[in-house]
Amino acid sequence: MPDLEKLEKYRENNRIEAKRALGGLPHSIWETYSAFANTLGGILLLGVEEAEDKSLRAAGLSDPEKLVKEFWDTVNNANKISVNILTDKDVTIQQVDGKKIIVIQIPRAQRYDRPVYLEGNPLSGTYRRNGEGDYRCTKEEVFAMTRDASVKTQDMQVEYGCVSF
Repeated sequence: MPDLEKLEKYRENNRIEAKRALGGLPHSIWETYSAFANTLGGILLLGVEEAEDKSLRAAGLSDPEKLVKEFWDTVNNANKISVNILTDKDVTIQQVDGKKIIVIQIPRAQRYDRPVYLEGNPLSGTYRRNGEGDYRCTKEEVFAMTRDASVKTQDMQVEYGCVSF
């Protein structure tokens, strides 16, 4: 986790995403959740804004507890998110410069949980992280994740003559 006392030293990148979230949970956090889970993992900061020089600073949230509840309700809704890969310790309310923010640490999903997708449709709801952005996966990328999620992977099969075990 980044040192939040030095928040201004961080920039959005392939592992950090900041959202002001002043009007509630932004819809785009779910694309970021999918992208981080399908790529390398990352940290989503709510109540944090990007300054003109691209540095991050706390904007604060008026009711972070309400947003955390809304977040948990949605991430546990199978109609919205294919799988919840988080535990209670992954979502915390922190104080930075006297302002409350939410820190969500999203790990990379286990291969058997990928792809992590939105709205019940892996072909249109699977995202990956590239630089500062979340990008919809191609059909081929989704198929590759699905193939790799198999319980019996290609490298687990032992060949003996013409027979696979």
